[in-house]
Amino acid sequence: MFVRTYAGAISGIDAVAVSVEVDITGGGLGMYLVGLPDNAVKESEQRIRAAFGNSGERMSGRKVVVNLAPADLRKEGSGFDLPIAVGILAAMERVAAGAVADTMFVGELSLDGSLKPVRGVLPLAIRARDAGLRRIVLPADNAAEAAVVEGVEVLGAESLREVIDCLNGVTEIAPGRPAAGEDAAFPGTCYGEDFADVKGQGHAKRALEIAAAGGHNVILVGSPGSGKTMLARRLPTILPPLTPEEALETTKIHSVAGKIAAAGGLMTRRPFRAPHHLTSQVALIGGGQSPSPGEVSLAHNGVLFLDELPEFGRSVLEVLRQPLEERRVVVSRARYSVEYPANFILVAAMNPCPCGYYNHPARECVCSPGTVHRYMGRISGPLMDRIDLHVEVTPVAPAELAAAAPGEPSAAIRERVVRARGMQAERFRNLPGVHTNAMMNSAMLAEYCRLDAASAALLERAMERLALSARAYDRIRRVARTIADLAGRGRIGASDVAEAINYRSLDRGGWGQ
Repeated sequence: MFVRTYAGAISGIDAVAVSVEVDITGGGLGMYLVGLPDNAVKESEQRIRAAFGNSGERMSGRKVVVNLAPADLRKEGSGFDLPIAVGILAAMERVAAGAVADTMFVGELSLDGSLKPVRGVLPLAIRARDAGLRRIVLPADNAAEAAVVEGVEVLGAESLREVIDCLNGVTEIAPGRPAAGEDAAFPGTCYGEDFADVKGQGHAKRALEIAAAGGHNVILVGSPGSGKTMLARRLPTILPPLTPEEALETTKIHSVAGKIAAAGGLMTRRPFRAPHHLTSQVALIGGGQSPSPGEVSLAHNGVLFLDELPEFGRSVLEVLRQPLEERRVVVSRARYSVEYPANFILVAAMNPCPCGYYNHPARECVCSPGTVHRYMGRISGPLMDRIDLHVEVTPVAPAELAAAAPGEPSAAIRERVVRARGMQAERFRNLPGVHTNAMMNSAMLAEYCRLDAASAALLERAMERLALSARAYDRIRRVARTIADLAGRGRIGASDVAEAINYRSLDRGGWGQ
């Protein structure tokens, strides 16, 4: 008997519908699995046989051929166990064939017949809906994650026996429900950190406000203990709340990477990723033998924090060039080519020199000028050009630390950021894929970042004196546009350009000399 049911395969952060075709014939013995399966899929035969025996079922004694179509798409992972098992049972007439015709099945089988959770169920549920399927059956632990997708019924089962009984009408499985909580009720506001905890550092907090408003990359340079990490970890608290589209896309990435919490549901907070400086290129960018999103994609719609930037390998830092410019990552290998989104704000932090006290107001630096210069040279010029804001973070005086008055809370800063983002949304409403000032290309800069005579003259003098690159010239105009947006001004003024120039401190020829 021939039966067809449905599964799904992950490609990038999206899913592809896979037809599971099962045919049981009289000649030969055993199970033959075709359709470009990887080792995990090939091993499903042994898991299915054991699960059948422990669920009160028996494998057919005749030849079983299972085809996973399209046959030229590589199938990876253990999530094909359940659809193959159900397809075999339907072909053996142990399950009604009509009950599996409009259903996608996803799940890994344990030897005792229980269902184990798999990663990537959110894009799979979206694909099931878009393919016109009525429902998706998956492990109970994945039900809340998949249930955020409207238009498809989600059934979370504990075991193969429960799936069989449901398909035969013996029992019913309650439809899955998305997780709900305080984070869903107040998106973007429930954080453990707050800018009110930061004493002083007005210059650095202003720079991070500009970075949040315009989506600009920023580097914090300061001595140990000056508050660089504390400031960076609070940047997500002043970013606008995730929109439903951003929340869905962000959750898809984390679902494919297997990073969704057990409670499931849509992510409501901006992601904050802080990889260690020993992170490899593959871990940062993504890919691998079984392709998976890297840190730059896990930080999509959020913040990527690289602490102790010079300690990262130079080859690791250089792979950041493309995602910083194109807001996406294309990983091409001999067996596959995948694309992951990577629209994040980069926050880097570093000491000004090996000893950490260059330009310190109270402690003396013991590094020679050449040592400081070599230390800063660990970061290439092209990478530094892609960072809009260079901020020196100086230690806070003890008297200011002892002050009882808290700083400005994140909620107040976030209101200004949201207003500035609103101006940008109106500005770029007819430009798909452009949402912030940091995403403007040369043509947009010419249209939206026009400078008056005084501003143009000021920027020209800065270019000459600081020996800035052409890319830095564009970065300054983008930052000036954001500063004007925060002030609610339609035109860029000389004061906006002056403040933007002030955030290119590492371009100054005297640094480290």
